[in-house]
Amino acid sequence: MLRDSATDSLHGAPTGFEHEGFVHASDEEFVQRAVAFVREGLTAGETIVAVLPPERGAVLRAALGPVSGQVGFHDMTVAGGNPARLIPFWRDLLEQHPGPVRGLGEPAYPGRGQAAYDEVLLHEALTGIAFARDRSFRLCCAYEASVGIDPTATHAGADALAEKVFRTALDDIPDRAERWEFGPAELGEIRQWLSGQAASHGVSRDRLDDLSLALHEICTNSIRFGGGRGRLAVWIADGTLICDVLDRGRIDDLLVGRVLPPLDGLGGRGVWLANQLCDLAQLRSGDDFTQVRLHTRLR
Repeated sequence: MLRDSATDSLHGAPTGFEHEGFVHASDEEFVQRAVAFVREGLTAGETIVAVLPPERGAVLRAALGPVSGQVGFHDMTVAGGNPARLIPFWRDLLEQHPGPVRGLGEPAYPGRGQAAYDEVLLHEALTGIAFARDRSFRLCCAYEASVGIDPTATHAGADALAEKVFRTALDDIPDRAERWEFGPAELGEIRQWLSGQAASHGVSRDRLDDLSLALHEICTNSIRFGGGRGRLAVWIADGTLICDVLDRGRIDDLLVGRVLPPLDGLGGRGVWLANQLCDLAQLRSGDDFTQVRLHTRLR
């Protein structure tokens, strides 16, 4: 099991957030690690929260038996379907439970697409930054071996990894994508065109409204903070409508969109909204670019 060495003090007491991880090749291996982790926390009187895909949650409930009622179970496919929602999820739990909290999660569950796995890696690296000062929080992440992700990449040296990933542009836009150059005058036209495209592919009215609002917020950010104009590309891949917005701005805060900005703050709310409204939202920003890619499933 991995542990952030920075959490160990000379006196044996934790000096900060503990972020651990393990790889399991079977339900039996998962149960062995997870049950020991949970029971240790219960013995210590900690609040235990498990955020797992439904099948894994059922396995853990059965293995824990009667004491499973002392564990708060949440569905990872809901809480972390978009991995950018997980830091706010854990933050809310810490605010609700002022005592020690022990979390068990599986954000890189099998069946996700590559873009989602990429965002899990970024999320895991950012988690160490987001909770660095939370002495009473311990989080353990399970990884199924078939997923092929090595947790040492995200649990050790996480700050450097987060910076590298966040500052690197996403993969190339396909040639088949529809492309727009936009400024303030084009926002209404873009929204109308997107509505027609989404509706023609069976996107429901509610989900279309969510996507339209998220895209409007991101495009408005490009105009306000990215030089007054931006570029939009739209395409469909693997049953998902993808909108990619690129401008010439730069974002310094690696946690943008993962911490609710104050009502009187400058910027940040558009990315927060996009994370809440879309199935997946990817954000990258370097010296001379900011790129936001919104994913909405067609069905």
